[in-house]
Amino acid sequence: MSTGFRARVLVAEDEEFTLNLLREVLEGANFQVEAVKSVAEAIERIGSFDPHAVITDLNFGVTGPSGADLLQFIEKEHPWVGKVVLTSHASPALAIPNGVEIPAGVTYLVKSEMSAITDLVSAVEDSISHSSDQHPRPEMENDRIVISATQGEILLLLAEGYTNAAIARKRGTSLRATETLVQRTFASLGIKSDEDFNPRVLAVRLWQQGKVVVK
Repeated sequence: MSTGFRARVLVAEDEEFTLNLLREVLEGANFQVEAVKSVAEAIERIGSFDPHAVITDLNFGVTGPSGADLLQFIEKEHPWVGKVVLTSHASPALAIPNGVEIPAGVTYLVKSEMSAITDLVSAVEDSISHSSDQHPRPEMENDRIVISATQGEILLLLAEGYTNAAIARKRGTSLRATETLVQRTFASLGIKSDEDFNPRVLAVRLWQQGKVVVK
């Protein structure tokens, strides 16, 4: 059976060996990967690639924007995206330079402790599940609700009758990450938890009535 949708991960790392290793491992774990060598490239690509998560180093040399700048940009412009920081320090506190602010909800991955593929995959999935803004504010365009491409994927699969477990298998992500994305999609559609109504039915009805647009 085709794996269908795959979670997308944008990797920003200026060391070519590490960048290629991360790309190889993630693609082997069924992620769709976009690999870049600078923060400027990451910022340029993030809009069109629409990643579920971003992996970044903090140090990109003495000139140009840093990984912290990238994280702040993501937090402001794409708050639903999971954030993973690669670091050589055993303590996240040591990885962050004095005076630099890192957004909440960041998952830290120590390079020396990345002994197995599952460590990297778990870090990515955790970042998706715990991204700092789990309920982005619904946006409207011509009386239609605007949702992200990722949420559009989820809504389409819901309309096709897939369960959360089936969506997780089809997209190559964990059940926990999928459940979070489903709930986030409901929130973006303005659907609140209510024991009297089935949120899946309401979400699919909005989709079928043409009241949703994917951006």
